[in-house]
Amino acid sequence: SNDYRVVVFGAGGVGKSSLVLRFVKGTFRDTYIPTIEDTYRQVISCDKSVCTLQITDTTGSHQFPALQRPPISTREGEAVAKEWKCAFMETSAKMNYNVKELFQELLNLEKRRNVSLTIDGKRSSKQKRTDKIKGKCSVM
Repeated sequence: SNDYRVVVFGAGGVGKSSLVLRFVKGTFRDTYIPTIEDTYRQVISCDKSVCTLQITDTTGSHQFPALQRPPISTREGEAVAKEWKCAFMETSAKMNYNVKELFQELLNLEKRRNVSLTIDGKRSSKQKRTDKIKGKCSVM
């Protein structure tokens, strides 16, 4: 199939909608407006064909005990990711840091294909991990 689905979940107010809106619409809003639940479709280029990425942005009101207290530092986030045996990436929707790269990594999890994300005809470039900016989000 050429359709991919992603569900974004976590505690309320952590920036789920900000990441999704930055990726899908290229915008960032400074004010917090609680999300009820939204679904977005993004047409992407993958494997030299057109694919659809469907992203569901959840409310943040669901109870996930493991996510009640998000990691408060990079070191703690990396430790939790190691414990959960998952990847770790810091992002910033405000600064547009690692947003495209986050979704690229999600697509790379699809082992059956060599997926390459292209938006508006521009391929995303890897940002150096040494880039340090304030206000990053930890994404696992």
